[in-house]
Amino acid sequence: MAGTGNIGKSDANLIVALICIYVAGFAWSWGPLGWLVPSEISPLEIRSAAQAINVSVNMFFTFLVAQLFLTMLCHMKFGLFFFFAFFVVIMTIFIYLMLPETKNVPIEEMNRVWKAHWFWGKFIPDEAVNMGAAEMQQKSV
Repeated sequence: MAGTGNIGKSDANLIVALICIYVAGFAWSWGPLGWLVPSEISPLEIRSAAQAINVSVNMFFTFLVAQLFLTMLCHMKFGLFFFFAFFVVIMTIFIYLMLPETKNVPIEEMNRVWKAHWFWGKFIPDEAVNMGAAEMQQKSV
C-alpha cells in the first residue's frame, strides 16, 4: 500500500527539530509583521480600523490555507512547499520595494515617508504632508 512506512526515531527527532527551527524563524521574522506594520504606518485616527481590517484579512486567509492545505498536499506532494516558498520570495520582493523603512519615524511623520516613496508618493496629497508639519508646530507651541 502506497504512503505507509516506518520512520526511524532519529529521523523523526530531526524532523521535529527542523519544524521547531522553522517556527522560531517565522516567529522572529515574518510572523509579527502582519501585526506590527499596520500599527506603525496607520495614523492614530484610523489605526483601530486598520487593525480590524488586518485581523479580518489575516483570519480569512488563515482559514483558507487551513481548508486547502491537505487537498493541496495530496495533489502537489512536496511541490506544495515550493509553492509556499515562491510566495515567501514574492512577499520579500514586495516588502523590499513597496514598504518604506519606519524605524525611528514618529507616527506624525509617516505622511512624509509615504510622500517620499517612489510609488506611494503619487497617492499622497501635498496637503497631507503640510498638514502633518502644521500639527507638529501647533503641538510645540
